[in-house]
Amino acid sequence: MLESIVARLVTGGTRLLTGAQARWVGCGPADVQRIYFANHTSHADFILLWSALPPRLRQKTRPVAAGDYWTRGAVRCYMIQRVFCGVLVDRARLDRSANPIAPMIDALDRGQSLILFPEGTRGSGDGVQQFKGGVFHLAQARPGVELTPVWIHNSYRVMPKGMFFPIPLLCSVVFGSPTRLAADEPKAAFLDRLRQSLIDLESA
Repeated sequence: MLESIVARLVTGGTRLLTGAQARWVGCGPADVQRIYFANHTSHADFILLWSALPPRLRQKTRPVAAGDYWTRGAVRCYMIQRVFCGVLVDRARLDRSANPIAPMIDALDRGQSLILFPEGTRGSGDGVQQFKGGVFHLAQARPGVELTPVWIHNSYRVMPKGMFFPIPLLCSVVFGSPTRLAADEPKAAFLDRLRQSLIDLESA
């Protein structure tokens, strides 16, 4: 009960602060399982994207987040685990025998959608970094799940690196056309294709 109240406060506050509007240019907010992959320039990114989803989709969509950041401190732990129900990944990979995408596959197998940032780390807001291979292995493991590009406008200026509090600025979240891994598509070609589909949304 408390978590649902906090979630409404977060989504309402995010929309009020940023005026964030969802624009579905390549698909609609259909009730289908998806991996939403987006550009990454701010810790506010997944909150902006999550807040832009209709409530019925938000309830079954989980952000993939860095465990080393979100498990620092009681407030962050509470927010990522209880409010956002995030899928935490170990960027340090202390246990090299563990499959790094296993928690994401587990979430997909429970019928949930994911918010993923294939760049792996925050960029400067200038361009899109090369994609890491995790999204390829995820698509390979669960080829039936749609991959939907999402361009987040202006989030770097809202909460750039080193800032602890967001700055009120207008943002938008643009949803592109879903795709899937093609049969026998090479990893490099797939990652380039996904990255380009994201870049193409910047001017949409």
